[in-house]
Amino acid sequence: MHIRPKPWARPELEASPIFVPKPWEEKNHWRTHFAHPERPLFGEFGCGKGQFMAQTAAAHPKTNFIAVDMIDTMLGIARRKITIAQNTEHPANVLLTAWDIERIEQIFGPGEHFDGLFINFCNPWPKRQKHKKRLTHIRQLEKYKVFLASQAVIHFKTDDDNLFKDSLGYFTAAGFAIADIRRDLAAAPIEGYVVTEHEAMFSTKGFPIKYARAVLKK
Repeated sequence: MHIRPKPWARPELEASPIFVPKPWEEKNHWRTHFAHPERPLFGEFGCGKGQFMAQTAAAHPKTNFIAVDMIDTMLGIARRKITIAQNTEHPANVLLTAWDIERIEQIFGPGEHFDGLFINFCNPWPKRQKHKKRLTHIRQLEKYKVFLASQAVIHFKTDDDNLFKDSLGYFTAAGFAIADIRRDLAAAPIEGYVVTEHEAMFSTKGFPIKYARAVLKK
């Protein structure tokens, strides 16, 4: 059963060569959409308005990226930012698709061999009964492991203290090694790492931004 995110994609997205309207049909074949399928492949889960993806993909033209969000209006903005950043309507190294990341196993399989994922400022779901909905929860990490390559990396950023603390435990329990922890990116920045819309907003309000890099041990 394929559950489409709502609202469904707008005509602007449907007309874009970088938007994949039926992602479930591409399972295990995503790399074939890129001009250089052999290059490293990274995903961003919950790409929002696309500032991070636009700047990151433009800065790394020899890396392939797939950005996923379930809200088509966000993806529409992301598409514009990506095409502006690369000055073309068809950037060769980026794909966008609309999907509910809780059901990510329906669109990505072991044939993808992702080299890494970016999870930036996902919903913290603070109530305990909702923790399984977190994009860093063990339940989700086990799904990601199916399509992650050996030694794949997850880059995670949040402003939420409890989500960060819990996520470190999730990563370890799911078989990831914590390779880097930064509890205040303003005090210990990562060179070349793009600031997201949420990061800029929370930073101006004085919230320290937490970062972790987790490496799959398989």
